[in-house]
Amino acid sequence: MRYISELHEGGRIQDVYLCKYKQSAVTKNGKNYETVTLQDRTGQLDAKIWDPTSDAIGEFEVLDYIYVAGTVSSFNGSLQASLKQVRKADPGEYIPADYLPVSKKNTRAMYQELLDFAGGVTNPYLSKLLKAFFIEDKEFISSFAKHSAAKTVHHSFVGGLLEHTVSVTHFAAFLADAYPIINRDLLITAALLHDIGKTKELSFFPMNEYTDDGQLLGHITIGAEMIHDKASQIEGFPELLETKLKHCILAHHGEYEFGSPKKPAIIEALALNLADNADAKLETMTEALENAGSEDWLGFNRFFDSNLRKTGDL
Repeated sequence: MRYISELHEGGRIQDVYLCKYKQSAVTKNGKNYETVTLQDRTGQLDAKIWDPTSDAIGEFEVLDYIYVAGTVSSFNGSLQASLKQVRKADPGEYIPADYLPVSKKNTRAMYQELLDFAGGVTNPYLSKLLKAFFIEDKEFISSFAKHSAAKTVHHSFVGGLLEHTVSVTHFAAFLADAYPIINRDLLITAALLHDIGKTKELSFFPMNEYTDDGQLLGHITIGAEMIHDKASQIEGFPELLETKLKHCILAHHGEYEFGSPKKPAIIEALALNLADNADAKLETMTEALENAGSEDWLGFNRFFDSNLRKTGDL
């Protein structure tokens, strides 16, 4: 098959893709059209069906595998397809594994990095807590390794949560080394656990949608609850230590407007916010650059509130 990452402006699209999203809309002139998001393992592509009543447009729903044919253009710095033909694909026309976006990094190697970080935590209570999650809880481990870190913004692929967690922990370790005032054990533990709530906030692929708990509580609150539940099973776990760790989780988005129930009040919470923000933004820009067309300027990106440009040759 021809993956989305191989498409280019001015080319044609003609293959089977997963329909991740579908929405009917109306133009300013009152003409009906449909917006569709196509997905394969390399990413997603926005597509439009400008004549949905055409005989060439068959019936299909979200999460159907669909054969599409049309042209590829550029809109606001991103590729967009105009679909002239659409039909549900037959089972023999596709391999489901080709349509799940996955981390480019080796899952086993990343998980070993995570375990190495956890193994370096010397506080006996934090060490037991990390073992309870990442060594003893097989159901959690399976979910954690397969989950994405977000629905759309960054690391929205199988293994994305693991990749993001390891990257954030690397940043955290650097900050702990650079600023000795930081309690390394607390920061590393918080970094490893900061997004565990996403295992319950988001459903598995190919849906990768918010669950009821995700909508009503959010991963920050869910994560703090998960930490409390595990810590309560460890005899003698200090109440203040649990509170400090949960504060890091509750404050890791930094600002109320970004979904944090609390702002950082201890230096480890501040360091975690910086590490999380750095990895999220760098990954978001990386994905934007990798999915860009041939032009140097990508156009306005609402996440960065700026027009983005490729660095290019120096």
